[in-house]
Amino acid sequence: MTLRLQTNPRKIASQKRSRLTVDALIEATALVLRKEGYDRTSTNKIAAVAGVSIGSLYQYFPSKEALVTAVIERHTQALSQIVGSALLKVAEHPIAIGVRELVVAAIEAHRIDPDLHRILAEEVPPTGRHENIDTFVRNAQTLIRSYLEVHRHEIGIRNLDLAAFLMVNTVEALTHSAVLNRPELLTGEMAAEFVDEVTQIVLRYLQSAPPQ
Repeated sequence: MTLRLQTNPRKIASQKRSRLTVDALIEATALVLRKEGYDRTSTNKIAAVAGVSIGSLYQYFPSKEALVTAVIERHTQALSQIVGSALLKVAEHPIAIGVRELVVAAIEAHRIDPDLHRILAEEVPPTGRHENIDTFVRNAQTLIRSYLEVHRHEIGIRNLDLAAFLMVNTVEALTHSAVLNRPELLTGEMAAEFVDEVTQIVLRYLQSAPPQ
């Protein structure tokens, strides 16, 4: 029988002191991940960096995996706030402006702690990771679909569910790759060119047929 790792917190911090301890543990986990990578991260190292005993750590988190899951949850919440704010900003803007702002927001989101982002995306096993990331992607697709619905008269694509899926995953893949593998694309004149090109990819798809 395959053992299932416990990735949920052992208990919820309700007191201020407890919340500070949990925050310290999550921040320490992120720091150790950046410095050591996932495989070399351990609860002992996390407890030492956080300045708490290993016993205190286990009061709140049953495993390294649970701590990493908490880091992923916090990281994806930060990404979601950026994307959500961008959509609110462009809600009434034409599709050409809206798509560009969404591309810029995606780049900004991926710039949040890129070293940590790379480790979470490339080194952390699926356990505990996919649920949080899938939730972020689903929420982004829901927001994008709502935006497309408002601007349906400007686009030719009829299947808005598919359009939202393709938009989110295309922009995510391109910005993720640029931030982690081609950071030079995101500075100076190259940054504006990159945003323009990604925007045009999305707009050409959305406007591939005349609005009906």
